[in-house]
Amino acid sequence: MNRPTNKIVIVGAGECGARAAFALREKGYEGDIALIGAEPHLPYERPPLSKDGLAGQFGPKYVADAERYQSAGIKVLTDATVEAIDRGAKTVRIVDGRQLSYDKLLLATGARPRPLSGLPQTAPLIRMLRTHADAAAIRSKIAPGKVLAIIGGGFIGLELAATARKLGADVVLLEGLPRVLSRGVPEEIAAVVAERHRLEGVDIRCNASIAGIEEREDKVEIKLADGGILVADLVVIGIGAVPNTALAEAAGLAIDNGIAVDERLCTLDPDIFAAGDCCSYPLRHYDNRRIRLEAWRNAQDQGTLAAANLMGAAETIASVPWFWSDQYDLTLQIAGLADGAVMTVQRDLGDGAFILFHLDANGRLISASGIGTGNAIARDIRLAEMLIAAGKTPDPQALGSIDTKLKALLAA
Repeated sequence: MNRPTNKIVIVGAGECGARAAFALREKGYEGDIALIGAEPHLPYERPPLSKDGLAGQFGPKYVADAERYQSAGIKVLTDATVEAIDRGAKTVRIVDGRQLSYDKLLLATGARPRPLSGLPQTAPLIRMLRTHADAAAIRSKIAPGKVLAIIGGGFIGLELAATARKLGADVVLLEGLPRVLSRGVPEEIAAVVAERHRLEGVDIRCNASIAGIEEREDKVEIKLADGGILVADLVVIGIGAVPNTALAEAAGLAIDNGIAVDERLCTLDPDIFAAGDCCSYPLRHYDNRRIRLEAWRNAQDQGTLAAANLMGAAETIASVPWFWSDQYDLTLQIAGLADGAVMTVQRDLGDGAFILFHLDANGRLISASGIGTGNAIARDIRLAEMLIAAGKTPDPQALGSIDTKLKALLAA
């Protein structure tokens, strides 16, 4: 391994950036580490913002406390927005005029909510959810008797709907496509999730087209394209996320659905790496197809990988994409990417839990999607993830049979 550099700067104080900073120390890096974040908080986990963090005792779930950063010798700059990178001078400039030099730079700038085109985004009763401040504003408006309108039937919208129902609010969810969870979730699983929401009292309206949104005193009026009008106390827009690439683009780095990196997370500049939600990368499990993931575990995995490569290693991305979502007492998990599947096999686990295995034209397992209560699917999804990583071509009949252990297919 090459001799460690003596100054590493990490731009983006989220899960990925914080994980990278601590991983550097765990791997023996002794130089200076600066972790720069635009928010006033220390790095915190974002998944709870739409779930337990909103419903329970409210406050950020920190990745680590201040003492741990101090003891690790990690300098954390909060309320600090980086406005420019000077690749020639190897410095980053913060909006308040401060400059930090670096030997190696990691961009972990994350993503931001995708705006709804042509409609107001900053009105007090029209919100998006990304930060703790966003969650606090939303939480203040959710109460029994209040009407929450959610635009977007993806993970964030549905998790927020479940939380709002737990808090006693009425919920109307508007989805422009024919079904919820259209991105990456099989129709069979999406149907289970939608039915559960309806049983909990969520009014799901698919194929909904919005003509306009307007605040009227303490209410929001949503005009639908079919002439209908929906009045709510709060509107939350959750239609996906956009990678934060402006800083990298201004510095002349390549952009391709995110900051373009190679299989080591390195940009076209050998001293600048990118990781987490903000970057796209080639994935060898899928013929080096370039992908970008917005997932908690991906942020952790890439933070650790980036740390190794910032120190001179040449490790490549090996993890299989993995996602999860909690909906009431249901847990949904997906391993791999189902694009390109030509066959789907279902394995019923009992009590309504099941897993769908997706195989490509060569019989290779490329994805597994499951849903069930509690941890019903967790073990089999983990084994499926290992089968995918190993490039296995398991017998479809064996995949569908509860009598065949997935561990045996892995060993075959």
